[in-house]
Amino acid sequence: MRQPVLILAAAVATLGLSAGALPSAAVAQDAQEFRWATSSVGSAGHRALVSLSQVLNRNMDEISITVMPTPGAAASVRGFAGGQFDGYYGADVAFLEIAGDTGRYVGFEQGENELLQSFWAYTLEMGLAVRAEDIDEFEDWQSLSGRPVFTSPAPWDTRAALERAMNILEVGHEYVELDTGLAAQSLQNGSIDAMAIYTTGETSPAPWVQEALMTADVHVLNPSDAEIAELEEAGIQVVRVGAEAFDNAIGAEEAVLVPFYYGFHVGMNLDEETVHHMLEVIEENIDEIVSSDPGLSQLQEDLVGMQVRGIESVGDAARIHPGLARFLQERDAWNDEWDDRVAG
Repeated sequence: MRQPVLILAAAVATLGLSAGALPSAAVAQDAQEFRWATSSVGSAGHRALVSLSQVLNRNMDEISITVMPTPGAAASVRGFAGGQFDGYYGADVAFLEIAGDTGRYVGFEQGENELLQSFWAYTLEMGLAVRAEDIDEFEDWQSLSGRPVFTSPAPWDTRAALERAMNILEVGHEYVELDTGLAAQSLQNGSIDAMAIYTTGETSPAPWVQEALMTADVHVLNPSDAEIAELEEAGIQVVRVGAEAFDNAIGAEEAVLVPFYYGFHVGMNLDEETVHHMLEVIEENIDEIVSSDPGLSQLQEDLVGMQVRGIESVGDAARIHPGLARFLQERDAWNDEWDDRVAG
């Protein structure tokens, strides 16, 4: 961005124009370059952040966002903690793993940037699908015991969230690592017996899932009533998403899916005022944002409630950005029990 600003400045000097005649140049020069990491191109996270950044860049003078794809949300978390990025894409399951020193984050140290909650965007709802011709072989998720299953790429929170539920049910499947673009082919040729499917905001599937559903003839494999009861007893709720959300036949009227919360977060590298303004801009422009990405439609229904539920899902595993705290306080949605969890 520096070269165009310098060229414009030279032109101003040549023409004898005052600096006040070109306020947009000054704004562009003062904006903080902000490298916001997300998941890979073709993922729900990348699609969502592109939609959000377009609106934020147009309506905020404080920052200029560049969307930075990474191999997965975990890579964005680690990169942010290490100072490679200015913002990151993080889920409740990641905060919980980090706080508990478990899963993908055993031995993880936050580094120079503390991981804070600052904006919750949507839930992702995880489920499973099998070859349509083989559906009679399976009664429930536990029927996949010992079977090869692609639960999404290894570093992704989607895999962590789905396998957390599968582990509660003691499915005991064999995880197979694949490129997302090979999921449908691998299901069709028998390399795997099941693959992850998921929606964003109970509205639309991730782009790679949609492509797989267009390529392969699949049937959703729903957990049984007994499995649903077992999940709920363990504190994991389920949602029922109509088949129409997938735009392709899934062999049933609805998919029974396990939701978890995702957000686009920053640390104290953005101050309270900037994060508060960012949330206000999102609130004021939510109709445009959702028209660009229907996966963010939960924000249109209840943006404030989404922030509250996201915070509740994390518990005390991560502190809260003061800009988010102020935003919720102004809307009478703040829980005083969270006061000691606000970052300084």
